Amino acid sequence: MSKLDIELSSPWSIASKRAFEHPQSLDVTDEMYEAYFRILKGLTAPISPNSTITFVTTPMHGVGNKPVLQALQNMGLSLQRIVVVHEQQDPDPEFPTVPFPNPEEHGALTLAMRKADEVGAAYVLAQDPDADRFSAAQRTSAGWHQFSGDQLGSLLASRILNKYKENGKSIDRLAMVASTVSSKMIESMAKAEGFNFVECLTGFKYIGNVASRLSEDGYDVPFGYEEAIGFMVENGIRDKDGVSATVAFVELVTQLETRGSSAFQYLEELYERYGYFETNNSYFICRDPPTIDAIFARLRQYSSVYPGSSNNSFRSPAGATYPATIASLRVHSVRDLTSEYGFDSTRPPHFQPDLPLSGGHMITFRAGSLEHDNVEVALTIRTSGTEPKIKYYLEGKGSDRTFIARILQKVVAEIRNDWMEATKNNLQEP
Repeated sequence: MSKLDIELSSPWSIASKRAFEHPQSLDVTDEMYEAYFRILKGLTAPISPNSTITFVTTPMHGVGNKPVLQALQNMGLSLQRIVVVHEQQDPDPEFPTVPFPNPEEHGALTLAMRKADEVGAAYVLAQDPDADRFSAAQRTSAGWHQFSGDQLGSLLASRILNKYKENGKSIDRLAMVASTVSSKMIESMAKAEGFNFVECLTGFKYIGNVASRLSEDGYDVPFGYEEAIGFMVENGIRDKDGVSATVAFVELVTQLETRGSSAFQYLEELYERYGYFETNNSYFICRDPPTIDAIFARLRQYSSVYPGSSNNSFRSPAGATYPATIASLRVHSVRDLTSEYGFDSTRPPHFQPDLPLSGGHMITFRAGSLEHDNVEVALTIRTSGTEPKIKYYLEGKGSDRTFIARILQKVVAEIRNDWMEATKNNLQEP
């Protein structure tokens, strides 16, 4: 930490002044920067001098401007190809140009896209204010496409896989980690390609620790992510980092440029190879904890709610009975990671989950149908630890995009009307 990083106002001004004036106090900011950028420089190959891509980048009124510019220049990108959103380049705790300073929020990249239109840039790069998350958008023939966290996760995972193949490394010693509410696309990649994929709870304290344990077991774990635009893209930093994710994405798209492709086109290639994945994540607002508990209690006694369904319901050793169908799809597995209800239908005979239990409600359903395009659906419903919300993370996989979209709409409708009873329980939606 340097003196410039500390706002000199009471009470911090007195404490920081004493700390920096102490004879044993050392300011190691420069050394930390040097070590960090050495790691980043080894992360990517130099950019081809023939690249013509222009990028617009924004730190979203945060601290990312300086490190991002330095990292991009270190990999060979000239300043002429980097355009910073001037109105958002300096730290400002008021965040005056955005309603909410999160790059994945609707409208957060409007100013950056406008700047990209002005300068003819192909991509927008964005970091959140503390620069530990990353988002990106690409200009397409249909307008701007902002990649979801799951789409970026799939692109960056494929980047790692391609590096492994190009370097002739053993795929069976490669491992990747993702949170349990993230896309199952990397799971499909792992099954097809032969590397190890591990799920864990949401949060990089889990993703980083799982990566470290896998490393101790002899695996190389250069990638982990969560759908909320958090990415770990190399071995030296066991945490989400928006700066390293930025340079990894830039390396990917400049390499794609050499073969006449782009990130959006490459994502389509991945869908052709591993299946089409579409997500539909949202939440319900409920400010009454007893109502939330009652909703989840009802999901755990579903056969009594709908008489005659007991023959099809999943029953846990604790006596809970979970829904067996949703939107005409057959549920083939249920995992409840809630304390006192720990249950995983795929782990007989004791059905104990291999993930930690938590105090909040969290239930995952996997469903599918052989009769409809081999469609698969993954749905996690959980409470938030910080907000009065019941969140759901929904993803469909298949080859017919129209059918997948229709199925997801039906699932959301059933969640709202039957599982949550949103009107009866006075739940609000965004």
